Amino acid sequence: MGGVSTGRQVGLESPIKAPVSARSLVVLPTYDERENLGPVVAAVRVRGYDVLVVDDASPDGTGELAERLASGDPGMEVLHRPGKLGLGSAYLAGFRRGLERGYELFVEMDADGSHLPEHLDAIVAAAWRCGGMAIGSRYVPGGSVEGWPARRRFLSWGANLYCRAVLGIPVRDATSGYRCYTRRALERIGLDSVRSQGYSFQIEMVHRCLRSGLPVVEVPIRFVDRVAGASKVSAGEIHRAVLTVLRLRLAAGAGKPVDRD
Repeated sequence: MGGVSTGRQVGLESPIKAPVSARSLVVLPTYDERENLGPVVAAVRVRGYDVLVVDDASPDGTGELAERLASGDPGMEVLHRPGKLGLGSAYLAGFRRGLERGYELFVEMDADGSHLPEHLDAIVAAAWRCGGMAIGSRYVPGGSVEGWPARRRFLSWGANLYCRAVLGIPVRDATSGYRCYTRRALERIGLDSVRSQGYSFQIEMVHRCLRSGLPVVEVPIRFVDRVAGASKVSAGEIHRAVLTVLRLRLAAGAGKPVDRD
């Protein structure tokens, strides 16, 4: 990883905000999030962040609701996809659209309400300052998880321990889906070479940032389990994440360039 200083923790206090000129885009992938989308979008927009909803043809009408919310709001856009194509591909599509639109900072955020908008400023400011990626972390001092049963907590904690052990990275919460990238980071990573399409996408993006020589910092957050709807994490996603970590480790051990992982 080229001796990159990473895995640093940034406090919740974030007096230095990204300048207004640094346009920030919050990408919200959706699939059956009709009950949650409206409050999340409102909380993000009131803070001055633009929103791109990437909807995978939600059968519950989430896409139609997103269109109504975007009507007359120049800071919100909706990208409709023909079916459920995966979390990773939704973010990649959102990032590409944002890069085309000239944004400088790109936020990953769940549309289910578990990622609290009050942490947005701190995460975005941390990414702007470090020039790479800032992760909203549940597992650094000051971070917390609320509403999860013991089994879910153990699974998440164990997954991150596995990532640190196998990949040799100091990041405490590589699986967090609340994070911000700079334009520089996305351009250096090379989005066309990212292979993971499910939840293992989060792990691969952390690994690619580190191998590309980009700094990664962690900002403590309070994670709250969704109030409405059901989690999309399946046994298959967990299995694919395990295999992704092994693939990344083998590629790094073989000395392959990051864009060929």
